[in-house]
Amino acid sequence: MTSNQSRRNFLKETLLTTAAGWTLSVDQALNAAQTTASGLHIAPFKFDVTPPIGHSCCGGWIKPIEVVDDALEAVGIVLLGAGKPIVLCAVDWTGLLNEAHVEWRTALAQAAGTTADRVAVHCVHQHNAPMACLEAERIVAAEGDLPHVLMVDFFKRCLDAGRDAVAKAVKQARPVTHIGHGQGKIEGIASNRRVHRDESGKVIAMRGSACTDPKLIALPDGLIDPFLKTVAFFNGDKKIASLHYYATHPMSYYADGRATSDFAGLARKQRQQDEPDCHHVYFTGCAGNVSAGKYNDGSKAARPILTKRLYDGIVASEAKLERTAVNGQALAWKTAEILPPPLKSLHAEKLAQQVSTKTSGVVYRNRPSYMLSWLHRVEKRIPIVLSSLHIGGVKLLHLPAESFIEYQLRAQDFAKDNFVCTAAYGDGGPWYIPVKEEYPNGGYEVSVAFCEPEIDDVMTEGMRRIL
Repeated sequence: MTSNQSRRNFLKETLLTTAAGWTLSVDQALNAAQTTASGLHIAPFKFDVTPPIGHSCCGGWIKPIEVVDDALEAVGIVLLGAGKPIVLCAVDWTGLLNEAHVEWRTALAQAAGTTADRVAVHCVHQHNAPMACLEAERIVAAEGDLPHVLMVDFFKRCLDAGRDAVAKAVKQARPVTHIGHGQGKIEGIASNRRVHRDESGKVIAMRGSACTDPKLIALPDGLIDPFLKTVAFFNGDKKIASLHYYATHPMSYYADGRATSDFAGLARKQRQQDEPDCHHVYFTGCAGNVSAGKYNDGSKAARPILTKRLYDGIVASEAKLERTAVNGQALAWKTAEILPPPLKSLHAEKLAQQVSTKTSGVVYRNRPSYMLSWLHRVEKRIPIVLSSLHIGGVKLLHLPAESFIEYQLRAQDFAKDNFVCTAAYGDGGPWYIPVKEEYPNGGYEVSVAFCEPEIDDVMTEGMRRIL
């Protein structure tokens, strides 16, 4: 889907508009129609997205790539035989935002012979990795003295590699006879970042991805989803692909210039080595307010410990897979287009001035470029696409940006009789997405959110409709 098509569809299919200025649309055509999975085929794919030496990491405000410890990859599947093909992809990058996310979805859609609204692309969110926003790169590059957000030639090479990998994969698609689902409880990784509060509920201090403060470490896990969930696709007794979902920031230590898929990617790769004939994909869930901070001191010794705990969770979830024949199972792909309102305090002229203030640090100049990109996107009315794949009693939900864990738990509540897996870190345009109750409580995540609290209402309603 092109940007112009997105805008036309968004305006044409609007179902709900409020005085607050946000809008929701739901695709009522084939994407929302229910069919059966009797002719389902799967085409796994993978391609390298390791940035070159010197590439910026995490938006340009931490050390750029100096060494590659392990490859960054884009890993996914194409499902065929249920209307137009469906593409699910996880990328070992910090983020894909706005135009960059649309371009990824469009490129993979073209290669698969489908439309961009049937493509879900999510970042795992490692920080020693690129964070791609094409407009932010244009804004930053115009200044002449800031680190590049993105090497555009490298970005284009990744799109070419993706087209090639998907096109080759669909020619070798294999039948799917059964789908399996299971979950394993993980101890000692996920912990809520926002647990230290005053009597009124305001956040006093947070546990980041790493924490060494004994008082913060001693606090409870807080609100998390402790389960790693897996959905697997089989051809007879042969497991072809396993999709894994777990909600935590995936960093042990970073900002050292060493490209790595970190403990989430390393656990996936270890499982892939166990089962070279099964394609393993890892999605980060709603981890905007969840990290390993309680269990991670940021030392090099912590990474293999976290890797093993996540790997053990993958193994445990697969050991409990419940298989169901797909023949005759109901299958649907549902989408909702949303355009949440930006913060009223964001003003284009002020943001442009912040980018140009040469006495400020890089983070205080680069981050406003992302805010400015979001404002421009909203002005153009280019929506974010929420999507959900339903296969029998399994529902896969695809959400944007750094969504709080509450959204993942809500999704499970909306579809209590189903096995719901949630991938966040899709379109990163809105940055953090807190729930509206947390805006008055402050804290880091709220301070860098780009949208008004109404984003909660519109995203929750979109989730409800597609689940």
